[in-house]
Amino acid sequence: MNNFLQSFGKNRTLFLTLIILALLFLLAIQGMTTRDWVVTVLRGLAVGSITFLVAAGLSIIMGLMDVLNLAHGTLYMIGAYVGWSMYVRPDAMVDMATPFGLLLAGFALMPLWAPLLARRSFSRTAARIWPWAALLLGLAMLIYGLTSAPVALWSGSDYQNSPIVWTQFAEVGAVAQNVQPATFQPGQSPLLIWGAILLGSALAGLAIVGLVQNRRGPEAQTRLSLARPLTSFAILAGLALLLFLVNAPLTAFLFGLSTNILFLLAILVAALVGVGLGSLMEATLIRPLYARAIYQIMLTFGLAFIGTELVRTIWGRTGFTMPKPALFASTGDGCPASSIAGWLQNNCSTIVWEIGGQNALIRTYNEIFVILVGLLVLIAVWLLLQRSRLGMIIRAGVQDSAMVEALGINVRRVFTLVFGLGVGLAALGGVIAAPAGGLSDAMGATLLLGSLIALAIGGLTSYPGAAAGAIIVGLVQQFIIRFGQLGINLPFLDEPWKPTPPIVPASTIILMIIVLLALPQGLFGRKE
Repeated sequence: MNNFLQSFGKNRTLFLTLIILALLFLLAIQGMTTRDWVVTVLRGLAVGSITFLVAAGLSIIMGLMDVLNLAHGTLYMIGAYVGWSMYVRPDAMVDMATPFGLLLAGFALMPLWAPLLARRSFSRTAARIWPWAALLLGLAMLIYGLTSAPVALWSGSDYQNSPIVWTQFAEVGAVAQNVQPATFQPGQSPLLIWGAILLGSALAGLAIVGLVQNRRGPEAQTRLSLARPLTSFAILAGLALLLFLVNAPLTAFLFGLSTNILFLLAILVAALVGVGLGSLMEATLIRPLYARAIYQIMLTFGLAFIGTELVRTIWGRTGFTMPKPALFASTGDGCPASSIAGWLQNNCSTIVWEIGGQNALIRTYNEIFVILVGLLVLIAVWLLLQRSRLGMIIRAGVQDSAMVEALGINVRRVFTLVFGLGVGLAALGGVIAAPAGGLSDAMGATLLLGSLIALAIGGLTSYPGAAAGAIIVGLVQQFIIRFGQLGINLPFLDEPWKPTPPIVPASTIILMIIVLLALPQGLFGRKE
């Protein structure tokens, strides 16, 4: 009891805020049946799970690196589209593996450039000109190589410019029969195209290092270490070329897999692509701007627009759906299921549960699977942060990065890993959300706003706060939607008040304002 009183005394404002929010919630739910309440809570937890996956990544990045990544929502969207492609058009993802691997291989050489450039002397004029010339030449090579690479996803004749068509084919299990393999155009040289991507990315990395040295001054000459960057380069380039050689049999193998396994692969690939893109962003674009917070915000804001336009260019502007895997799609015999066992046996899309004497229809993917994924990620990331050596380093880096550097730990590498992990969580959220809510070029902006609100409520740099804020945002949104149907019985009104649809997004903003007025650091944030 004494411990509770002491805790209450230290966190009086937090407890009072939570009590007020609980009372308002209890006031609002009066008149709801048990079934309505349970279904709404499940839907709120599902929305909260998706929001948490994005907010958690933002929280980890901000906690360690003080970087507000405004491109986070766009990377969530990219994760959804990449997951859809792996699920519906795995041939396109196999095609894309080679140019993407070569792109990463070229950038893997960046650790070589700084010590090499430190051994060279340039005139002031040459030092200013050559990085920009190298950057322009590298970008030109990349544009040529990437647009010439045979990838079914961005070939109009193969792709038919319509993801909707391919989604329909996927729903009836007829994708493989309608796929035309992507091939090099007559007169194209594979060596020239692959070489352009590899050399272009290497030149772009060299240019970035040169621009950074022009601003900061040349680094002190250090021992040139060739082993690690050359090993990374060899592994990435070799793997990329191997995938090119086994393209046809690998594509045939993937089309022969069940939709359940393909969906698991889609989750894995989308998360790995997110980690790769995040690591590349941090190493090439974010790292030179750590001392300039406003430039970081402007850069990530610009990257958000670029990413959105790339998605529109490749997949089109029209929204479409992602079919659910077979485990969550059946509406045939034995469906809706009356139990978990019945769902697993018949692959039902819904389960009927009796709640409070009424039957409630629960969607197996939206209200069960999505929540389970959010819970598993919550536990896994918490164990990583609290029970692993990497987590100890991350937590120490949050407190004092200079001290961690003094202990001989490469903080830059940790930053890259953390940024990649954060973006990977966002991409994971995108592919998980796609079958539940569909895909559109606006989904990234919507989730980014919800995630920022969740972080403001829970605490910007607090991982538990990200989880709590996301759950609160999800529950508030779904209860407001339900109240718009049922109405809220308030003691000072003669008739139930029914919120209009615009109140749904506004409600979370109002809640955020209330919380921040009482607790400027959020519910679980640290006091400055």
